Amino acid sequence: MTSTAGSTERTGVATPPERAGRVLRFSGAERLVHRGTAALMLLCVATAACLYLGPLAQLVGRRHLVATVHEWSGILLPLPFLLGLASPAFRADLRRLNRFAGYDKQWLRAVRKRLTSPDLRPAGKFNAGQKIYAGWLAGTVLVMMATGLLMWFTGVLPAVSRTSAIFVHDVLAWAIAIVLIGHVRKAYQDPEARLGMRTGYVSRRWARTWHAHWLKEDAPATEHAAPGTERPER
Repeated sequence: MTSTAGSTERTGVATPPERAGRVLRFSGAERLVHRGTAALMLLCVATAACLYLGPLAQLVGRRHLVATVHEWSGILLPLPFLLGLASPAFRADLRRLNRFAGYDKQWLRAVRKRLTSPDLRPAGKFNAGQKIYAGWLAGTVLVMMATGLLMWFTGVLPAVSRTSAIFVHDVLAWAIAIVLIGHVRKAYQDPEARLGMRTGYVSRRWARTWHAHWLKEDAPATEHAAPGTERPER
């Protein structure tokens, strides 16, 4: 006799509750990339605040150590992404993020009109807002690294003054902080999305409601693995 999905009875092997009636959204490698990037980004923002804001700088002290941690966390920021390229699932999602479909334009029109119905905001695995966010963040990280290196190695590009590099770096730092706050806020408004990033699985109902095109386009790949097994990455 086997128990039902999520059952706590001891009369059989139960289906793990996080997988019962769910679809696979993110592989283990993708979740590790997200966590590694988030940790390094948080370290960058926290150390930048300690360097930039006087009260925090006085509270923390050890300015040289904080500056060193800030510099190296920034240099290492692309590392999770580069390691993630070894994962076929991660590369497949990069292709999705870089491709705009017709329904993405409809999603943006609905956002501009402040329409909240999921029927008016069609999306694939990632909606248009997530695609724009990912592209913007990737671009700003590259600029932040470039300006940070110019500040670190003064004189590498004599045509670009250190003052100009500092100005661009500071302005983008504030922009990134604001956007990250918005990103975290949106994540906390969607518990199912957070569950997908934490466990890899989301409910089929949530996927069908907010990412219907994803289920249509990738139906075989989104089927969850049988209890006790893992579906290999694509």
